[in-house]
Amino acid sequence: MDAVTLSELRKPRTFPAVSVLMPTHRREPGNRQDPIRLRNLLAEVRRRLHEDGRVAPATAEEVLRGLEHAVRDVDLRHAEDGLVLFAAPDGEHHAFTVDQPVDERVVVDTTFATRDLVAAYTRRSSYWLVSLSDQCARLWDGRGEELIEVTGGGFPLKPDLREDESVGRASPRGARHGDDQHRLLIKNVVTALERRLAHDRRPVIVAGVTRHQAFFDDAAGPHVTIAGRIDGAYEGAPATTLAELARPVLHAYEDLREVAVLTELEAARSLQRYAGGLGEVMRLVEEGRGEHLVVERGYYAPAVKTDDELVPVEGPHGALRGADVVDDVVDNVIETTLEYGGEVTFVSDGFLVDHDRIALVVRF
Repeated sequence: MDAVTLSELRKPRTFPAVSVLMPTHRREPGNRQDPIRLRNLLAEVRRRLHEDGRVAPATAEEVLRGLEHAVRDVDLRHAEDGLVLFAAPDGEHHAFTVDQPVDERVVVDTTFATRDLVAAYTRRSSYWLVSLSDQCARLWDGRGEELIEVTGGGFPLKPDLREDESVGRASPRGARHGDDQHRLLIKNVVTALERRLAHDRRPVIVAGVTRHQAFFDDAAGPHVTIAGRIDGAYEGAPATTLAELARPVLHAYEDLREVAVLTELEAARSLQRYAGGLGEVMRLVEEGRGEHLVVERGYYAPAVKTDDELVPVEGPHGALRGADVVDDVVDNVIETTLEYGGEVTFVSDGFLVDHDRIALVVRF
């Protein structure tokens, strides 16, 4: 999933927009019960739609068929930690698996329940990896521990080594004409990469020998944020090898970003454009004033709904049995920040100890 898709999913739909969320299991014996629990949730959707006087029977059946199509897009034998299904009138349906638990629930509304997708997307480190060699240029999609090669949108790209009277024979060993061909190849790589960055902006790790990295630097514009480099030729290397090499590069980049974030927060404080602590941050974000939200990756906090307001509470929310509890108000703050066009950055746990684990740079 990319940021554009997530933004589209957050938009209002025609009632009834149905969301089905269910925790899943990666392995036996827990995953044996997942299909049964899913059938029970779909039965609950059917009951609720047919009992809701606002929903015509034909519309209810249309949405149910959409959910059934979404289910067919998922293989529960290879599930992660959570399953999210969406369906709406006119046949729209979506299915997602996420690598963090979700609360089991059915939501019927005019919007999809995207909070868990937003949390999964923003809490997981993501990056693009470009591998350059004399033979080929490839793009890899890095999300957390996973690295998957991208095929499409111009990738993979290979140099044109055909003999041409105006160029001479291109040399894959780095002769002058060969360099010309590879410069052109890498220029095309950057063009294709920038088209992808326009929809899903992430830092980029560049893997290749020094010559190819220099060509990339010459072609890359300001829209390409280079997180780091992997030196050497890795054409034909498996995804597991590249992911292992990328891990320390990405960690070093994130460490530098965290230091830069602290500097930004202190500058905002001096300009009186700063807020720290969940209560104050939540209020300003709901007013649409959040420009840059910074939050520790492991920070989750329950809240109680009182008089149409969310009031954060201390301690585990299990003690609040009987109250109208939101499991994690931090996710609400994240989603609201994004809805108002703000930026969200996650940092290591303990990094914001002087900011009560969450801080905000405000627009005004």
